[in-house]
Amino acid sequence: MTAISQGRTRRAALVGAMCALVVTGTVLTGCGSEDPDAGTNGVGKLSASEIQSKTRKAATSAEAVRLAGSVVSNGRTYKLDMRLKSDGGTGSVTSQGASFHLLRVGRHLFLKADAEFWNHQDGKSGGTSADTAAAHKLDGKFVKVPSGDPAYKRFISFTDKDVLLDGLLTLHGSLATDGHHEQSGVRTIRITGDKGAGGTLDVSLKGTPYPLLLVRAGDAGTLSLTDWGKNFALAEPAKGETVDYGKQLPTS
Repeated sequence: MTAISQGRTRRAALVGAMCALVVTGTVLTGCGSEDPDAGTNGVGKLSASEIQSKTRKAATSAEAVRLAGSVVSNGRTYKLDMRLKSDGGTGSVTSQGASFHLLRVGRHLFLKADAEFWNHQDGKSGGTSADTAAAHKLDGKFVKVPSGDPAYKRFISFTDKDVLLDGLLTLHGSLATDGHHEQSGVRTIRITGDKGAGGTLDVSLKGTPYPLLLVRAGDAGTLSLTDWGKNFALAEPAKGETVDYGKQLPTS
């Protein structure tokens, strides 16, 4: 073997040894792989705590967002599809087979549902003919929820961007990064709490580091977060679209 070929062999062995030492999230040039952070916003190179801090700041500063998925709270699963901004929100909520629409403008909260929803008030079905007639009057109409009603306190959080995001975007336990991933064609960096047991969060590596996918701790739901910064119209329903239910909505 010539001295030149021996030199090439040693160099190849050295490169192979260096590539074997590559750890997750780090790529050495010359190993046949591209830098996963090339052309990104650079947050993938930060620590997990720095990434969480940046993504929370980005989420708080955004004018609007859309949340879709499921949230488990107090043993009950809620399916959400909400568009939110600082002064209100609108969208649908489904729980235990019942679906309804929420609309909040400022401090005014409205709820809209079909006749079947209202006919099952207090968890009972098969009401009187008067109950059925009342339910049909409410069918497809917005009902203004009194601010002192327990339902107001329960549902307003679903329409409050800051409160909802503050509660959802917190990972529990020791933070760590968990490699590069992709959500709907957008490259992401994933951070975890307690190796995933405390939740996981995929953060965009394109443009502003918005959170794109949240898996909550303890199987408490999964949410996609999209349409960051996309404004939408928000106005109280017209008078002909509203019905006055009374002082208090059904407790169910």
